[in-house]
Amino acid sequence: MELLVVRVPLGGADGTPMMRPDILVDTAIAEVLETHRINLLSEELGGIDNGSAVTLVTDPVDGTANAVSGVPLPAFAGVAAVDGVPTEALTCWLDTGRCRHTVAGRPSSYRTSGRTELDGAAVSLLRPQPHIADAWWRVATRASRIRILSTSCLEAMLVAEGSTDAFADAGSDTHRIVDLAAAMVTVPAAGGAVIDVHGRPLEIDPDLTRRWSGVVTASPRLAEELAGTIRGTEGR
Repeated sequence: MELLVVRVPLGGADGTPMMRPDILVDTAIAEVLETHRINLLSEELGGIDNGSAVTLVTDPVDGTANAVSGVPLPAFAGVAAVDGVPTEALTCWLDTGRCRHTVAGRPSSYRTSGRTELDGAAVSLLRPQPHIADAWWRVATRASRIRILSTSCLEAMLVAEGSTDAFADAGSDTHRIVDLAAAMVTVPAAGGAVIDVHGRPLEIDPDLTRRWSGVVTASPRLAEELAGTIRGTEGR
């Protein structure tokens, strides 16, 4: 399917620029949820209250810049939350149709790599920025392989599948809850962990100005080690 790029002068719910695929997908989702009277918390449209205990938390097209550039790495991620508690998640790699569906509290059919140590790990990171350069380099010098795919939801799914050992924001506080919500269900069910670098609780909150530095890993032990390395406190 050809994606037509339209940059919208107004930003999405969190103030970031939107493109036409974002709007098309998000609008279609909102129309369906309106019919079924389910709430929506979306990267583009923000919070829509339809008076339900159930909210769909979604990043309709994660990696839009990839999609419109012809890089085949965009993904959809959605989570059904009941009274703010994530209960069911779906992540789909849009170019391949490869999807992972997970229900909280039920074992999944896929597993993480189980890796517990950062040294020698395969790690995906958000792009380096000047103010986190030291943290980014601390991780890069210990990992055996670094990837930058620019699609957080897909990178988290790859951790859950065991294709890579970890994915993280090296302290830039870029992640919104829509970037991490699906991973909060999918990754623990596969044996992994999802935390914030600074230990802040990950909460389903309609305020999309809230940001986190997500750490998604193959094991809880690796999550703590990676977060400590990013903070510069590992080994102290």
